[in-house]
Amino acid sequence: MNINDFRFDGSKKFKIKDFDTNQDGKFKDRAEAEDLREDHIMDLQSLQDRLYAEGKEGVLIIFQAMDAAGKDGAVKYVMSGVNPAGITVHNFKVPSSEELAHDYLWRAMKAAPQRGMITIFNRSYYEDVLVVKVHDLHKKVALPERVLTKDIFEDRYEQIKNYEKHLHQNGFRVIKIFLNISKDEQKKQFLQRIDDPAKNWKFSEGDVVERGYWDQYMEAYEDAINATSTQDCPWYVIPSDKKWFARAVIAEIIVSTLESIDPKFPEVSEAQKQKLAEIRDLLINEK
Repeated sequence: MNINDFRFDGSKKFKIKDFDTNQDGKFKDRAEAEDLREDHIMDLQSLQDRLYAEGKEGVLIIFQAMDAAGKDGAVKYVMSGVNPAGITVHNFKVPSSEELAHDYLWRAMKAAPQRGMITIFNRSYYEDVLVVKVHDLHKKVALPERVLTKDIFEDRYEQIKNYEKHLHQNGFRVIKIFLNISKDEQKKQFLQRIDDPAKNWKFSEGDVVERGYWDQYMEAYEDAINATSTQDCPWYVIPSDKKWFARAVIAEIIVSTLESIDPKFPEVSEAQKQKLAEIRDLLINEK
């Protein structure tokens, strides 16, 4: 597969109505895709070890999606086997009172990756141009009148682009992933959660309420992706009706990004090598 087919970097427009969420690439079957994903997970382990040891660049991976599109599963399967010392995951839920007392980027900035680390945002500051936009939630926050203009979301797109540019220019790669599921597939997933007792806990009545705003969300995603896609911080729109295919694509994207960083284990100086040799002799000869 060619991950550039799913990449939006500002050179082309994303049109959600023209996007096939049921794609499965050119794989012969699911097993072939899963074999590739497993290969990528092995590659990821090696690349992450070097990224962590080198400690120069960090990686921020943002997952956005409608409910039941597979965000949690993508995090679980793609990052399986990775050294937990080098990765953090942040789940962004409804803002707390403390978070609402700050600007909307504040809680994300606090959770931004360190050098050498991979940080995953399960949802992110993009919620403030998605759910906030769909439900006009900005009007319920204590914002000054000068901020509450018709251009508030255009302003936020620009702020987000500037923040991501800041991250990139300071040594952090930003990978933004939209798991694009169809409305029919979401319905199927919801019914599975209701019918399978082991999955009942995953279902929330609020998910069905949000489903009623499907068209508004699709418009909000399209607007946000087109407004914030750049060469350095692109969006990847992943067909997610077939989760096995989505996970294979995501693994390919992450590995490709880490390969472009090309992290290396730090070199040891001659003096350090000599010291190591002396310590080795001491360990071998100790009684």
